[in-house]
Amino acid sequence: MGTKEKLIERFKNQPKDFTFDELKKMLTGLGFEMSNKGKTSGSRVRFKNIELKIIIDLHKPHTQGAPIKETALKEICNNLISNNLIEK
Repeated sequence: MGTKEKLIERFKNQPKDFTFDELKKMLTGLGFEMSNKGKTSGSRVRFKNIELKIIIDLHKPHTQGAPIKETALKEICNNLISNNLIEK
């Protein structure tokens, strides 16, 4: 099992310490690109998969290394499963 697969498995287990950097790495590996939503976006970021026309919006934690909120992880996980990017 490669690094990408291990990261996806960790994500699917919904750990309370899953960081933004891990999420960014995983989504990039699934074909997403990160962008800010604009000059006044603050901590809001958008991940786009142009090929599949999927957009994931979330708030980036203010503290480096802080975990992603549990509700955001669940929403992202459901989105990825419903778009057949990861298996349940």
